[in-house]
Amino acid sequence: MLRLALVAVLVISLEWGRVLLERATGPVPAIALGGLALGLCAIGWKPEALGLSREHLWLKLLGGLAIAAVLLLPAAVRWQGAPILPAPLAVSAIAIAVGAELAFRGALYAALEAVWGPLAAVLGSALVFAAGHIPSHPPLFLLAVLAAGLVLGRWRWAARALVGPVVGPTVADLALRAGLES
Repeated sequence: MLRLALVAVLVISLEWGRVLLERATGPVPAIALGGLALGLCAIGWKPEALGLSREHLWLKLLGGLAIAAVLLLPAAVRWQGAPILPAPLAVSAIAIAVGAELAFRGALYAALEAVWGPLAAVLGSALVFAAGHIPSHPPLFLLAVLAAGLVLGRWRWAARALVGPVVGPTVADLALRAGLES
């Protein structure tokens, strides 16, 4: 229970700290450093507890692309093409997507599941994910963040793997950030 509390406080603090840093320094360094810091939340966890295994990796990668398609559906309706994303912003987008998934659907999910089971892990990781976005997103958008957290958490539970939830938001973030740059 103590480990769960520590992980929950850590991931929220890191995400909110990243937002404050981004406001002070700009997006590229803050997003990259925030992603790295969130990814460090996975230290000390067994890969299996985080949902990281190589078994059926190609299926997990394919699942991640399916998740990306679902996450991008709302944006696809308005899509008008996008330029190539500048390398620093692309690296930052990858860092935050991977780091956030290692923290929220990796370490936090594992801690919640160990204490209260898989349903609490799906719901709790989604709620904390949405709470982590409070300082950076408008209130109505938090519902979309919560929905994405539920989709990613449900996938994490059903597949017993984190690969799909890492690949999906990474691809979606890259596509969306490219669209924001146009």
